[in-house]
Amino acid sequence: MTTAGQVIRCKGGLIAAAVAWESGKPLSIEDVEVAPPQKDEVRIKILFTSLCHTDVYFWDAKGQDPLFPRILGHEAGGIVESVGEGVTDLQPGDHVLPIFTGECKECRHCLSEESNMCDLLRINTDRGTMIHDGKSRFSINGKPIYHFLGTSTFSEYTVVHVGQVAKINPSAPLDKVCVLSCGISTGFGATVNVAKPKKGQSVAVFGLGAVGLAAAEGARVSGASRIIGVDLNPNRFEEAKKFGVTEFVNPKDHNKPVQEVIAEMTGGGVDRSVECTGSIQAMISAFECVHDGWGVAVLVGVPNKDDAFKTHPMNLLNERTLKGTFFGNYKPRSDIPAVVEQYMNNELELDKFITHSIPFSEINKAFEYMLRGEGLRCMIRMDA
Repeated sequence: MTTAGQVIRCKGGLIAAAVAWESGKPLSIEDVEVAPPQKDEVRIKILFTSLCHTDVYFWDAKGQDPLFPRILGHEAGGIVESVGEGVTDLQPGDHVLPIFTGECKECRHCLSEESNMCDLLRINTDRGTMIHDGKSRFSINGKPIYHFLGTSTFSEYTVVHVGQVAKINPSAPLDKVCVLSCGISTGFGATVNVAKPKKGQSVAVFGLGAVGLAAAEGARVSGASRIIGVDLNPNRFEEAKKFGVTEFVNPKDHNKPVQEVIAEMTGGGVDRSVECTGSIQAMISAFECVHDGWGVAVLVGVPNKDDAFKTHPMNLLNERTLKGTFFGNYKPRSDIPAVVEQYMNNELELDKFITHSIPFSEINKAFEYMLRGEGLRCMIRMDA
């Protein structure tokens, strides 16, 4: 029976959505109505989703204006169920990854080869409705439930703007490649697209969570000879070896700034560094630890709003380069399908990022794992 053009309701006891009703409280499995896609929208049946730190941050609602009730989730893979008016490059049955940022293909950023920061669909954490009409496609007993990042993948079905949907190879396993829709692409792309280490060069990665390890994976794939992991948690080093990290530095083990430690280790500094923590001090250290003359530092982590980056101008005048990146400089619709192909061609390893797997009914366990710092990505199976 087709569901195109109809409101989808929970039937036969099937789980519909995990709703965050208030800050920091366990998600509640609810029967949610999902309206049909409107102009430039796509309705997707989510098959697999995973939990990212960003979901936890906005669920906890610290240091921000809370928006509840809300359906979180933004790393996922699924199949197009129906399309709205004006959608021509997707059709029901297509395998897709919904992405937290977008590509309208019309604005100056989308038309530029140098940017992926779409004017229309750039990440917006405050918006809880669809762009087309300012309304939510989710409701419970007529009461709207807010969207999250335009994706809301903690639901069996979700509605997403077509510009935030990457069509991928239908042979790709969605339970693996879905992690490419956020953190893994962010870290991997920061290295291969922005830092661009040459074969045999040295790379320092600050922060060995999932994004940092993806950056290390990018360095490994690029042929880096030394990959130095920097983290305050020594328990992460053993896991980091799987991603190509060759050496580990814990700033707490030294009585001097970590950038000086790295400079001594490498004869003047590393060739490239990638910062994945959001700590302003880590950002400064990542920049100051690269070699003068050719060193490139790339900032990935998001700092606190009141942070200020401070370094002596001579660090720049001595020909060090400082760059920032967003989503690894990938354009969601144009570039992510090719990253999926890298995985399919065994050029990129994803399985090692997935350390847990649980049924959707136990989604709160994923939050517990992340809050305890256990593992990297928890795969959530929507049909279980």
